[in-house]
Amino acid sequence: MQGNVTDELKRRGFVQQITDPEPLYELLGKQSVAFYIGFDPTADSLHVGHLMGVMAMTHMQRFGHQPIAIVGGGTAMVGDPSGKTEMRKMLTREQIENNTEKIKAQLSRYLEFGPGKAMLIDNYDWLGNLNYIEFLRDIGRHFSVNRMLTFETYKRRLETGLSFLEFNYQLLQAYDFYMLYKKYNCRLQMGGDDQWANILAGADLVRRIDGGDVYGHTFPLLTTASGKKMGKTESGALWLDPEKTSPYEYYQYWVNIDDRDVVKCLGYFTLLPMEEIEAIANLEGAQFNLAKTVLAFEATKLTHGEAAAKDSMVAAMSAFGSREIPGDFLSSSSIPRGSLKTSEQAMPTVEIPKAVFKAETKLAEVFGDYGLTGSRGEARRLIKQGGVYINGERVSDVDAVLTSVDIQDGKVAIRIGKKKHYHLVMSE
Repeated sequence: MQGNVTDELKRRGFVQQITDPEPLYELLGKQSVAFYIGFDPTADSLHVGHLMGVMAMTHMQRFGHQPIAIVGGGTAMVGDPSGKTEMRKMLTREQIENNTEKIKAQLSRYLEFGPGKAMLIDNYDWLGNLNYIEFLRDIGRHFSVNRMLTFETYKRRLETGLSFLEFNYQLLQAYDFYMLYKKYNCRLQMGGDDQWANILAGADLVRRIDGGDVYGHTFPLLTTASGKKMGKTESGALWLDPEKTSPYEYYQYWVNIDDRDVVKCLGYFTLLPMEEIEAIANLEGAQFNLAKTVLAFEATKLTHGEAAAKDSMVAAMSAFGSREIPGDFLSSSSIPRGSLKTSEQAMPTVEIPKAVFKAETKLAEVFGDYGLTGSRGEARRLIKQGGVYINGERVSDVDAVLTSVDIQDGKVAIRIGKKKHYHLVMSE
Protein backbone atom coordinates (compact mmCIF):
# COMPACT_ATOMS: atom_id res chain seq x y z
CA MET A 1 0.00 0.00 0.00
CA GLN A 2 1.14 3.57 -0.63
CA GLY A 3 1.68 6.18 2.05
CA ASN A 4 3.09 6.06 5.56
CA VAL A 5 1.76 3.36 7.86
CA THR A 6 1.90 5.75 10.83
CA ASP A 7 -0.89 7.81 9.28
CA GLU A 8 -3.04 4.69 8.93
CA LEU A 9 -2.31 3.57 12.50
CA LYS A 10 -3.16 7.01 13.89
CA ARG A 11 -6.40 7.18 11.96
CA ARG A 12 -7.42 3.76 13.23
CA GLY A 13 -6.54 4.57 16.85
CA PHE A 14 -3.41 2.42 17.22
CA VAL A 15 -1.13 5.16 18.57
CA GLN A 16 -0.71 5.85 22.27
CA GLN A 17 3.00 6.72 22.69
CA ILE A 18 5.94 6.82 20.27
CA THR A 19 9.60 7.40 21.00
CA ASP A 20 11.19 9.96 18.65
CA PRO A 21 8.04 10.23 16.48
CA GLU A 22 9.51 12.39 13.68
CA PRO A 23 12.58 10.21 12.91
CA LEU A 24 10.43 7.07 13.10
CA TYR A 25 7.84 8.56 10.74
CA GLU A 26 10.58 9.40 8.26
CA LEU A 27 12.09 5.90 8.55
CA LEU A 28 8.76 4.13 8.01
CA GLY A 29 8.06 6.30 4.99
CA LYS A 30 11.27 5.56 3.09
CA GLN A 31 12.17 1.88 3.65
CA SER A 32 10.91 -1.50 4.82
CA VAL A 33 11.45 -1.81 8.57
CA ALA A 34 11.69 -5.00 10.62
CA PHE A 35 9.65 -4.63 13.81
CA TYR A 36 8.51 -6.93 16.59
CA ILE A 37 5.72 -7.60 19.03
CA GLY A 38 5.93 -10.14 21.83
CA PHE A 39 3.29 -12.76 22.60
CA ASP A 40 2.91 -14.73 25.79
CA PRO A 41 2.93 -18.51 25.06
CA THR A 42 1.53 -19.57 28.45
CA ALA A 43 -1.82 -20.50 26.83
CA ASP A 44 -2.45 -22.54 23.68
CA SER A 45 -4.52 -19.77 22.10
CA LEU A 46 -4.49 -16.03 21.67
CA HIS A 47 -7.55 -14.06 22.76
CA VAL A 48 -9.16 -10.75 21.83
CA GLY A 49 -6.80 -8.93 24.20
CA HIS A 50 -3.97 -9.81 21.79
CA LEU A 51 -5.77 -8.49 18.73
CA MET A 52 -4.53 -4.91 19.00
CA GLY A 53 -1.00 -6.19 18.48
CA VAL A 54 -2.05 -8.67 15.78
CA MET A 55 -3.96 -6.05 13.80
CA ALA A 56 -1.14 -3.51 14.18
CA MET A 57 1.22 -6.10 12.66
CA THR A 58 -1.28 -6.72 9.87
CA HIS A 59 -1.35 -3.06 8.90
CA MET A 60 2.43 -2.78 9.14
CA GLN A 61 2.87 -5.74 6.78
CA ARG A 62 0.30 -4.34 4.33
CA PHE A 63 2.49 -1.22 4.08
CA GLY A 64 5.59 -3.29 3.31
CA HIS A 65 7.20 -3.71 6.75
CA GLN A 66 8.43 -7.03 8.14
CA PRO A 67 6.70 -8.43 11.24
CA ILE A 68 8.62 -10.46 13.79
CA ALA A 69 6.32 -12.22 16.25
CA ILE A 70 8.28 -13.16 19.35
CA VAL A 71 6.87 -15.87 21.55
CA GLY A 72 8.44 -15.51 24.95
CA GLY A 73 9.49 -19.10 25.50
CA GLY A 74 12.36 -17.84 27.64
CA THR A 75 10.64 -14.96 29.40
CA ALA A 76 7.53 -17.12 30.00
CA MET A 77 9.72 -19.19 32.30
CA VAL A 78 10.30 -16.04 34.37
CA GLY A 79 6.99 -14.18 34.17
CA ASP A 80 6.17 -10.58 33.25
CA PRO A 81 4.97 -8.64 36.33
CA SER A 82 3.15 -6.09 34.11
CA GLY A 83 -0.51 -5.92 35.08
CA LYS A 84 -0.18 -8.94 37.37
CA THR A 85 -0.82 -9.08 41.11
CA GLU A 86 0.90 -12.38 41.66
CA MET A 87 3.54 -14.60 40.12
CA ARG A 88 2.43 -16.70 37.15
CA LYS A 89 2.52 -20.48 36.89
CA MET A 90 5.68 -21.96 35.35
CA LEU A 91 5.43 -24.06 32.19
CA THR A 92 7.66 -26.78 30.78
CA ARG A 93 9.47 -26.33 27.46
CA GLU A 94 7.21 -28.98 25.91
CA GLN A 95 4.08 -27.05 26.91
CA ILE A 96 5.52 -23.78 25.57
CA GLU A 97 6.51 -25.37 22.24
CA ASN A 98 3.02 -26.85 21.82
CA ASN A 99 1.42 -23.49 22.58
CA THR A 100 3.77 -21.76 20.13
CA GLU A 101 2.69 -23.97 17.23
CA LYS A 102 -0.97 -23.19 17.87
CA ILE A 103 -0.28 -19.46 18.18
CA LYS A 104 1.55 -19.44 14.84
CA ALA A 105 -1.43 -21.11 13.17
CA GLN A 106 -3.70 -18.37 14.50
CA LEU A 107 -1.33 -15.58 13.45
CA SER A 108 -1.22 -17.09 9.96
CA ARG A 109 -4.82 -15.95 9.43
CA TYR A 110 -3.62 -12.35 9.72
CA LEU A 111 0.02 -12.41 8.59
CA GLU A 112 1.88 -13.90 5.63
CA PHE A 113 4.83 -15.99 6.84
CA GLY A 114 7.78 -16.97 4.69
CA PRO A 115 11.22 -15.82 3.48
CA GLY A 116 11.39 -12.03 3.63
CA LYS A 117 7.93 -11.91 5.18
CA ALA A 118 6.64 -12.46 8.71
CA MET A 119 8.72 -14.53 11.13
CA LEU A 120 7.85 -16.25 14.38
CA ILE A 121 10.78 -16.62 16.77
CA ASP A 122 11.11 -18.06 20.27
CA ASN A 123 13.34 -15.94 22.51
CA TYR A 124 14.44 -19.14 24.25
CA ASP A 125 16.83 -19.44 21.30
CA TRP A 126 19.12 -16.86 22.93
CA LEU A 127 17.85 -16.79 26.51
CA GLY A 128 17.96 -20.55 27.09
CA ASN A 129 21.73 -20.83 27.32
CA LEU A 130 22.72 -17.46 28.77
CA ASN A 131 25.79 -17.36 30.95
CA TYR A 132 24.51 -15.58 34.05
CA ILE A 133 27.82 -13.99 35.03
CA GLU A 134 28.45 -12.68 31.51
CA PHE A 135 24.86 -11.43 31.27
CA LEU A 136 25.18 -9.46 34.49
CA ARG A 137 28.53 -8.02 33.41
CA ASP A 138 27.56 -7.15 29.82
CA ILE A 139 23.85 -6.32 30.15
CA GLY A 140 22.97 -5.83 33.81
CA ARG A 141 25.44 -2.99 34.26
CA HIS A 142 23.35 -0.80 31.93
CA PHE A 143 20.30 -0.88 34.23
CA SER A 144 19.63 1.36 37.21
CA VAL A 145 17.63 -0.28 40.01
CA ASN A 146 16.54 3.18 41.19
CA ARG A 147 15.09 3.94 37.75
CA MET A 148 13.40 0.55 37.44
CA LEU A 149 11.63 1.09 40.75
CA THR A 150 10.09 4.32 39.46
CA PHE A 151 8.06 2.37 36.87
CA GLU A 152 4.46 1.78 37.87
CA THR A 153 4.70 -1.92 37.06
CA TYR A 154 7.29 -2.53 39.76
CA LYS A 155 5.82 -0.07 42.25
CA ARG A 156 2.48 -1.92 42.21
CA ARG A 157 4.10 -5.30 42.65
CA LEU A 158 6.22 -4.10 45.57
CA GLU A 159 2.97 -3.81 47.53
CA THR A 160 2.05 -7.47 46.98
CA GLY A 161 5.53 -8.96 46.69
CA LEU A 162 7.94 -8.84 43.75
CA SER A 163 10.29 -11.78 43.32
CA PHE A 164 13.86 -11.31 42.14
CA LEU A 165 12.95 -13.67 39.29
CA GLU A 166 10.34 -11.21 38.00
CA PHE A 167 12.60 -8.25 38.64
CA ASN A 168 14.84 -9.67 35.91
CA TYR A 169 12.02 -9.59 33.33
CA GLN A 170 12.75 -6.09 32.06
CA LEU A 171 16.41 -6.97 31.48
CA LEU A 172 15.42 -10.04 29.47
CA GLN A 173 12.88 -8.21 27.31
CA ALA A 174 15.37 -5.42 26.68
CA TYR A 175 17.90 -8.07 25.68
CA ASP A 176 15.34 -9.44 23.19
CA PHE A 177 15.28 -6.07 21.42
CA TYR A 178 19.08 -5.98 21.34
CA MET A 179 19.32 -9.52 19.91
CA LEU A 180 16.66 -8.83 17.26
CA TYR A 181 18.47 -5.64 16.31
CA LYS A 182 21.75 -7.56 15.92
CA LYS A 183 20.30 -10.58 14.10
CA TYR A 184 17.58 -9.03 11.92
CA ASN A 185 18.21 -5.26 11.99
CA CYS A 186 14.93 -4.91 13.92
CA ARG A 187 14.43 -1.18 14.47
CA LEU A 188 11.05 -0.99 16.20
CA GLN A 189 9.27 -2.64 19.10
CA MET A 190 5.50 -2.30 19.37
CA GLY A 191 3.16 -3.30 22.19
CA GLY A 192 0.36 -2.34 24.52
CA ASP A 193 0.86 0.75 26.61
CA ASP A 194 1.51 -1.37 29.72
CA GLN A 195 4.77 -2.37 27.99
CA TRP A 196 6.06 1.19 27.64
CA ALA A 197 8.69 0.88 30.39
CA ASN A 198 10.02 -2.38 28.96
CA ILE A 199 10.11 -0.93 25.43
CA LEU A 200 12.03 2.13 26.64
CA ALA A 201 14.48 -0.15 28.45
CA GLY A 202 15.11 -2.15 25.26
CA ALA A 203 15.63 0.91 23.07
CA ASP A 204 17.97 2.37 25.67
CA LEU A 205 19.99 -0.86 25.86
CA VAL A 206 20.50 -0.98 22.08
CA ARG A 207 21.69 2.64 22.06
CA ARG A 208 24.05 2.11 24.98
CA ILE A 209 25.69 -1.02 23.56
CA ASP A 210 25.60 -0.34 19.81
CA GLY A 211 24.64 3.27 19.36
CA GLY A 212 21.81 2.14 17.03
CA ASP A 213 18.71 4.20 16.34
CA VAL A 214 15.74 2.09 17.43
CA TYR A 215 12.21 3.06 18.37
CA GLY A 216 9.17 2.17 20.43
CA HIS A 217 5.47 2.45 19.67
CA THR A 218 2.57 1.58 21.99
CA PHE A 219 -1.14 1.33 21.32
CA PRO A 220 -3.99 1.88 23.81
CA LEU A 221 -5.06 -0.87 26.17
CA LEU A 222 -8.25 -2.47 24.92
CA THR A 223 -11.26 -1.30 26.92
CA THR A 224 -14.95 -0.82 26.20
CA ALA A 225 -16.79 2.50 26.49
CA SER A 226 -17.91 1.41 29.97
CA GLY A 227 -14.28 1.00 31.06
CA LYS A 228 -14.17 -2.82 31.12
CA LYS A 229 -11.55 -4.96 29.40
CA MET A 230 -12.70 -5.73 25.87
CA GLY A 231 -13.02 -9.40 25.01
CA LYS A 232 -14.14 -10.50 28.46
CA THR A 233 -17.40 -12.43 28.64
CA GLU A 234 -19.36 -13.97 31.50
CA SER A 235 -17.60 -17.26 30.83
CA GLY A 236 -14.11 -15.71 30.57
CA ALA A 237 -11.80 -14.64 27.74
CA LEU A 238 -12.93 -14.49 24.10
CA TRP A 239 -10.45 -16.92 22.54
CA LEU A 240 -9.37 -17.09 18.91
CA ASP A 241 -9.37 -20.90 19.09
CA PRO A 242 -12.76 -22.15 17.75
CA GLU A 243 -12.63 -25.05 20.22
CA LYS A 244 -12.54 -22.59 23.13
CA THR A 245 -14.87 -19.93 21.69
CA SER A 246 -17.03 -21.05 18.77
CA PRO A 247 -17.22 -18.82 15.69
CA TYR A 248 -20.92 -18.25 16.50
CA GLU A 249 -20.11 -17.08 20.06
CA TYR A 250 -17.32 -14.91 18.64
CA TYR A 251 -19.72 -13.37 16.12
CA GLN A 252 -22.32 -12.79 18.85
CA TYR A 253 -19.82 -10.91 21.00
CA TRP A 254 -19.15 -8.36 18.25
CA VAL A 255 -22.75 -7.99 17.08
CA ASN A 256 -23.81 -7.17 20.65
CA ILE A 257 -21.16 -4.62 21.61
CA ASP A 258 -22.07 -1.22 23.02
CA ASP A 259 -23.12 1.30 20.33
CA ARG A 260 -20.36 3.61 21.56
CA ASP A 261 -17.70 1.04 20.60
CA VAL A 262 -18.85 0.21 17.07
CA VAL A 263 -16.85 2.77 15.07
CA LYS A 264 -13.76 2.23 17.21
CA CYS A 265 -13.92 -1.55 16.79
CA LEU A 266 -14.44 -1.33 13.04
CA GLY A 267 -11.21 0.67 12.92
CA TYR A 268 -9.36 -1.77 15.15
CA PHE A 269 -10.61 -5.17 14.06
CA THR A 270 -11.48 -4.93 10.36
CA LEU A 271 -9.58 -3.94 7.23
CA LEU A 272 -12.41 -1.78 5.87
CA PRO A 273 -11.33 1.66 4.60
CA MET A 274 -11.49 4.38 7.25
CA GLU A 275 -13.50 6.61 4.91
CA GLU A 276 -16.39 4.17 5.13
CA ILE A 277 -15.94 3.52 8.85
CA GLU A 278 -15.92 7.21 9.76
CA ALA A 279 -19.18 7.73 7.87
CA ILE A 280 -20.91 5.25 10.19
CA ALA A 281 -20.72 7.70 13.10
CA ASN A 282 -23.51 9.70 11.44
CA LEU A 283 -25.88 6.74 11.00
CA GLU A 284 -28.86 6.12 13.25
CA GLY A 285 -31.33 3.39 14.14
CA ALA A 286 -31.52 0.36 11.86
CA GLN A 287 -28.67 1.62 9.66
CA PHE A 288 -26.38 1.83 12.67
CA ASN A 289 -27.37 -1.69 13.74
CA LEU A 290 -26.36 -2.93 10.29
CA ALA A 291 -22.85 -1.64 11.06
CA LYS A 292 -22.73 -4.03 14.02
CA THR A 293 -23.57 -6.90 11.70
CA VAL A 294 -20.77 -5.86 9.36
CA LEU A 295 -18.34 -5.59 12.30
CA ALA A 296 -19.27 -9.06 13.56
CA PHE A 297 -18.97 -10.57 10.06
CA GLU A 298 -15.62 -8.92 9.23
CA ALA A 299 -14.05 -9.66 12.64
CA THR A 300 -15.20 -13.29 12.51
CA LYS A 301 -13.98 -13.64 8.92
CA LEU A 302 -10.47 -12.50 9.86
CA THR A 303 -10.25 -14.89 12.80
CA HIS A 304 -12.16 -17.94 11.53
CA GLY A 305 -12.51 -17.54 7.76
CA GLU A 306 -15.32 -16.37 5.50
CA ALA A 307 -17.32 -19.62 5.58
CA ALA A 308 -17.49 -19.60 9.40
CA ALA A 309 -18.44 -15.91 9.38
CA LYS A 310 -21.28 -16.54 6.93
CA ASP A 311 -22.53 -19.57 8.90
CA SER A 312 -22.49 -17.52 12.11
CA MET A 313 -24.31 -14.64 10.48
CA VAL A 314 -26.97 -16.89 9.02
CA ALA A 315 -27.46 -18.74 12.32
CA ALA A 316 -27.89 -15.40 14.08
CA MET A 317 -30.52 -14.41 11.50
CA SER A 318 -32.36 -17.63 12.23
CA ALA A 319 -32.34 -16.92 15.96
CA PHE A 320 -32.94 -13.18 15.98
CA GLY A 321 -34.63 -12.36 12.69
CA SER A 322 -33.16 -11.43 9.32
CA ARG A 323 -31.24 -8.22 8.74
CA GLU A 324 -31.10 -7.56 5.02
CA ILE A 325 -27.85 -5.85 4.00
CA PRO A 326 -28.31 -3.30 1.17
CA GLY A 327 -25.92 -3.74 -1.73
CA ASP A 328 -24.32 -0.31 -1.25
CA PHE A 329 -23.87 -0.50 2.54
CA LEU A 330 -20.15 -0.45 3.42
CA SER A 331 -19.39 -1.63 -0.09
CA SER A 332 -15.83 -2.70 0.75
CA SER A 333 -17.13 -5.40 3.08
CA SER A 334 -17.52 -8.92 1.70
CA ILE A 335 -20.61 -9.49 3.84
CA PRO A 336 -23.39 -11.35 1.95
CA ARG A 337 -25.98 -8.95 0.58
CA GLY A 338 -29.73 -9.08 0.36
CA SER A 339 -31.94 -11.75 1.92
CA LEU A 340 -30.26 -15.01 2.89
CA LYS A 341 -31.75 -18.41 3.47
CA THR A 342 -31.50 -18.91 7.21
CA SER A 343 -29.65 -21.87 8.62
CA GLU A 344 -28.99 -23.11 12.15
CA GLN A 345 -25.76 -24.88 11.31
CA ALA A 346 -23.53 -22.67 13.50
CA MET A 347 -25.84 -22.51 16.54
CA PRO A 348 -24.08 -23.74 19.74
CA THR A 349 -25.17 -27.32 20.36
CA VAL A 350 -25.07 -29.09 23.71
CA GLU A 351 -25.32 -32.86 23.92
CA ILE A 352 -27.51 -34.14 26.75
CA PRO A 353 -27.46 -37.87 27.61
CA LYS A 354 -30.61 -39.83 26.85
CA ALA A 355 -30.80 -40.78 30.54
CA VAL A 356 -31.32 -37.12 31.47
CA PHE A 357 -34.37 -36.93 29.20
CA LYS A 358 -35.71 -40.27 30.46
CA ALA A 359 -35.33 -39.20 34.10
CA GLU A 360 -37.29 -36.01 33.36
CA THR A 361 -34.59 -33.90 35.02
CA LYS A 362 -35.41 -30.36 36.11
CA LEU A 363 -34.42 -27.71 33.58
CA ALA A 364 -32.53 -25.72 36.21
CA GLU A 365 -30.36 -28.75 36.95
CA VAL A 366 -29.69 -29.38 33.23
CA PHE A 367 -28.77 -25.73 32.62
CA GLY A 368 -26.41 -25.58 35.58
CA ASP A 369 -24.82 -29.01 35.05
CA TYR A 370 -24.20 -28.60 31.29
CA GLY A 371 -22.95 -25.00 31.32
CA LEU A 372 -25.93 -23.17 29.84
CA THR A 373 -25.93 -21.03 32.99
CA GLY A 374 -23.29 -20.47 35.63
CA SER A 375 -25.14 -22.57 38.21
CA ARG A 376 -28.47 -24.23 39.00
CA GLY A 377 -29.34 -21.27 41.21
CA GLU A 378 -28.80 -18.85 38.34
CA ALA A 379 -31.04 -20.99 36.13
CA ARG A 380 -33.83 -20.97 38.72
CA ARG A 381 -33.51 -17.21 39.04
CA LEU A 382 -33.76 -16.73 35.26
CA ILE A 383 -36.84 -18.95 35.06
CA LYS A 384 -38.53 -16.94 37.84
CA GLN A 385 -37.74 -13.75 35.93
CA GLY A 386 -39.28 -15.12 32.73
CA GLY A 387 -36.01 -15.23 30.83
CA VAL A 388 -36.04 -18.88 29.68
CA TYR A 389 -37.75 -20.18 26.53
CA ILE A 390 -38.10 -23.75 25.24
CA ASN A 391 -38.99 -24.09 21.57
CA GLY A 392 -40.19 -20.48 21.60
CA GLU A 393 -42.43 -20.91 24.67
CA ARG A 394 -41.63 -19.09 27.91
CA VAL A 395 -41.00 -21.36 30.91
CA SER A 396 -42.80 -20.11 34.02
CA ASP A 397 -42.45 -23.10 36.37
CA VAL A 398 -39.13 -23.22 38.24
CA ASP A 399 -39.63 -27.01 38.62
CA ALA A 400 -40.19 -27.58 34.88
CA VAL A 401 -38.48 -30.71 33.55
CA LEU A 402 -36.77 -31.70 30.31
CA THR A 403 -38.30 -34.69 28.51
CA SER A 404 -38.02 -36.33 25.10
CA VAL A 405 -41.37 -34.71 24.25
CA ASP A 406 -39.50 -31.39 24.03
CA ILE A 407 -37.41 -32.65 21.10
CA GLN A 408 -38.59 -31.12 17.83
CA ASP A 409 -36.82 -31.86 14.55
CA GLY A 410 -34.09 -33.65 16.49
CA LYS A 411 -33.34 -30.84 18.92
CA VAL A 412 -34.63 -28.67 21.75
CA ALA A 413 -34.35 -24.93 20.99
CA ILE A 414 -33.34 -22.98 24.11
CA ARG A 415 -33.26 -19.22 24.57
CA ILE A 416 -31.88 -17.67 27.75
CA GLY A 417 -32.44 -13.94 28.02
CA LYS A 418 -32.32 -11.98 24.77
CA LYS A 419 -28.97 -13.09 23.40
CA LYS A 420 -28.16 -16.70 24.35
CA HIS A 421 -29.43 -19.43 22.02
CA TYR A 422 -28.63 -23.13 22.22
CA HIS A 423 -29.74 -26.40 20.71
CA LEU A 424 -29.95 -29.41 23.00
CA VAL A 425 -29.57 -32.78 21.28
CA MET A 426 -29.87 -36.25 22.74
CA SER A 427 -26.78 -38.43 23.02
CA GLU A 428 -26.46 -42.05 24.10
